[in-house]
Amino acid sequence: MKVEIITIGDEILIGQIVDTNSAWMAVELNKAGFELEQITSVHDREDHIVQALDQALTRADVVLCTGGIGPTKDDITKQTLCKYFDARLVFNEEVLRHIEDLLRHRRRAINELTRTQALVPDKALLVPNRVGTAPITWFEKEGKVVVSMPGVPYEMKTAMSSDIIPRLQQKFTTPEVIHKTVLVRGIPESALAITIAGWENNLPDTLHLAYLPDFNLVKLRLSAVSFTPELVKAQLEHHLAALRNILRDAILAEDDIPAEQLIVERFAAGRLTLATAESCTGGNLARRITSVPGSSAVYKGSVVAYSNEVKTQVLGVDTTLLERVGAVSSEVAEAMAVGAKRLLHTDYAVATTGIAGPGGGSDEKPVGMVWVAVASPGGVISKEYRFSLGRQLNIERTTQTAMLLLLDLLRGVRPESLL
Repeated sequence: MKVEIITIGDEILIGQIVDTNSAWMAVELNKAGFELEQITSVHDREDHIVQALDQALTRADVVLCTGGIGPTKDDITKQTLCKYFDARLVFNEEVLRHIEDLLRHRRRAINELTRTQALVPDKALLVPNRVGTAPITWFEKEGKVVVSMPGVPYEMKTAMSSDIIPRLQQKFTTPEVIHKTVLVRGIPESALAITIAGWENNLPDTLHLAYLPDFNLVKLRLSAVSFTPELVKAQLEHHLAALRNILRDAILAEDDIPAEQLIVERFAAGRLTLATAESCTGGNLARRITSVPGSSAVYKGSVVAYSNEVKTQVLGVDTTLLERVGAVSSEVAEAMAVGAKRLLHTDYAVATTGIAGPGGGSDEKPVGMVWVAVASPGGVISKEYRFSLGRQLNIERTTQTAMLLLLDLLRGVRPESLL
């Protein structure tokens, strides 16, 4: 069953906002067994919307539209859909009561402009907008469905989860979509493809393999779409067992979850604690880890030692060491990790120091040179990395690499021992 998404709004096309709605919808639709055919963004113009609808309905069974249904003059989706489906706007008392109740709860008065939200197409099924004032409309014609939803993300997500996807599943029979993701550590994408070429060639047509490279990781995603999911899952497990025998320690995890979540889960399972000492990452490592629910059980805190004074006065890095080898060095990275571990009384500590750029580099220590260190109950190790010249990219790559180095040490695997 094929679905298309049309996002409506000038603000998307001029880059004022990022279309996060489509990405979220794609994930949820895929889980429900719907195949996403295309995503299109259009202006707040009647001709543009109509053209997009015409094209989408030649390819898809369901078209989901977001945006353009507010009460202001620039929002024309509702009026355009009325013309498209030869409908007329009628006043709906039930919608008005919902709007009044919602605004009363928010301690706001209804005005005449908001009142026009109760005008709805007479040929549409009304779907509850449980958290907003704009009514959600569902049109059907010749077996195909067009749904118009708000562009406000939390309103759209509520509607999709509570009403739209369940209604679509009732109307259409869909297969089960099965995904299995294997996180591979320490093998570049091309080398990985060579390593598992024989295994990949033996995969049946029912299983599709995708390579998804990330910072110092490659995600191998096996996918299948089937009306007999148990048979496919057994087949999938058979081929995964063979992959495990090939990659062994290079497999970091068999789930599509971020490194920070793996850290929190594995530290919690081992009843271990963690601290960070950050220079070039400026707190980004702490941000990533604390974004995981439950991280407070394992993560004690961070010292953002951006200046040498903080490195010496807080983390206890020797001043003469900084003068001799400089802040961007294995010795200082290790001293920072040891200092954070001691200061915050943790089992492990991770430290980052480097030159994020765009300035500050030299021939000896260019922009993108970083050192990452991990202090553990068994001692301290450090490793040098060279990244790109972009500041934000250097910060993100250093953050990811530091977490992966920690995970390698935690599971007893040193990066150089991987394939």
